Amino acid sequence: MRRVTRVPLMAAAILLVSGGSVTGQMAAEVRGPVGPSPYDVVRGWHKPFASVGYAFGGNSGVFAESADRIFVAMRGETLLPSPVPEGYLGFAGSIDINVLFQAERRTWRHCLYTLDREGRVLEMWDQWDHLCRDSDGPGPHRVRISPYDAERRVWVINETFHVIHVFSNDGSRLLFTLGEKGVPGDDEAHFAKPQDVAFLPDGRILIADGLDNHRVMILDSELGYLGEFGGQGDAPGQFNGIHAVAVGPEGRIFALDRSGGRVNVYRTTDDPGRVEHASTWDGLALPLDLIVNDDAVWLTDLGPLRFVKFDFDGNRLYEWEVPRALPDGYLEVHTFSVDSEGNLYGGDNQYGRTQKFVPRANADLDLLIGPPWVAARR
Repeated sequence: MRRVTRVPLMAAAILLVSGGSVTGQMAAEVRGPVGPSPYDVVRGWHKPFASVGYAFGGNSGVFAESADRIFVAMRGETLLPSPVPEGYLGFAGSIDINVLFQAERRTWRHCLYTLDREGRVLEMWDQWDHLCRDSDGPGPHRVRISPYDAERRVWVINETFHVIHVFSNDGSRLLFTLGEKGVPGDDEAHFAKPQDVAFLPDGRILIADGLDNHRVMILDSELGYLGEFGGQGDAPGQFNGIHAVAVGPEGRIFALDRSGGRVNVYRTTDDPGRVEHASTWDGLALPLDLIVNDDAVWLTDLGPLRFVKFDFDGNRLYEWEVPRALPDGYLEVHTFSVDSEGNLYGGDNQYGRTQKFVPRANADLDLLIGPPWVAARR
C-alpha cells in the first residue's frame, strides 16, 4: 500500500542556487498525489576518475543505452581548491562548489564518456574534448540515441556552439555535425542554443532549438528540413525556452517550456512537416527533462525539486520530492534516463555528478519510471 498526501498548493521553488544559497524563487503548484520515492539511491555510485585536484563538472546529459553502458555528457571538469577542504566526498558539490555557477573553475576535458553498471568509467571519449574547448558557456547539454537506428549513433547537443554532433556508437568517428560552430541563426541550417533531439518512428528527427529560437525543427531521415513549430510567446503551443522534447504513442510529441513552466503537447499529422497543438499543461516551475512511457509522462521540475507523473490528458498521477541534503541529494535533476532493468540515472548539473537509483523492494510498479516508449516494430 503506498502512502500519498494530497497537497493543493506549494510555493517557493529553488531556481538559482549558488554555493548553497538561494538567489531566486518561483511559485509552483502541487496538484496531485505526493508520496515517497519508490527508489533507493546507490550511494557513491559514480566513481571519481579525474586527476588530483579536479572533480566532475556538470552532468548535463545522461543516457542509459543499457544497464552496462551509461553515457554521460559532462561540462568539463571542475578545479578543486588546494588544499581540498575536509568533507570532500568525490564531487564538487560536497564542498559547497556549484559547478554550474562557478564556471571559472571549469576545465574542458572528459566531456563525454560511458560508465558500467558499477559507475566506473568504461570508455573515455577524450579524443573529442577539442569540440568543447574555448567555450564561454556551458557547452554539452544532452546525449541521445534513437531506438530506431540500427547503427546506434550517438547525438550530442552543444548549446553554446549552436551545433549537434553525431558520432559512431563506438566513438571512433564523428559522422556529421548539424549547424555551424559558433554561428547562431534561425534558418533551416542553423540553431541558436539547441537543447535536445528526439526521434519519430518513421525516421523523422525533432530538434529542440530551444533557448533563443523557441522552436522545434522537423527533419526527415536524411536530415532535410521539413518544417518547424512553436515560436516565442505565452499562447498555447508557444515557448519561453524549450528544454527537452520526447515522443510517445499515437503521434504525440511532448515539449518542455522551461521558463514558461509548462508542457506543450502536439500530434503529428498526415503532412510530415506539420504538427497540431493538442494541449498545454501548466503549473510547473522550471521543468527540465522528461521520459514518455506507454501511457504516462514523467518529468523533473525545480518547484520543488521533484519527479512528476502525468497521464496523457495532463492529469497529475503522482510526484515525489528529491532531497537536497547530502550525501545523496540533488540541486538539479537536469537529465534522467532509465535502463532496461528499471534502474534510474539522474545527472546533477550543480552538485556535479550522476547518481543511480534502484527500485525499492515491493515498490508499486505504477510509481516506477519505465524506459522510454518505443513503437512496436512492424
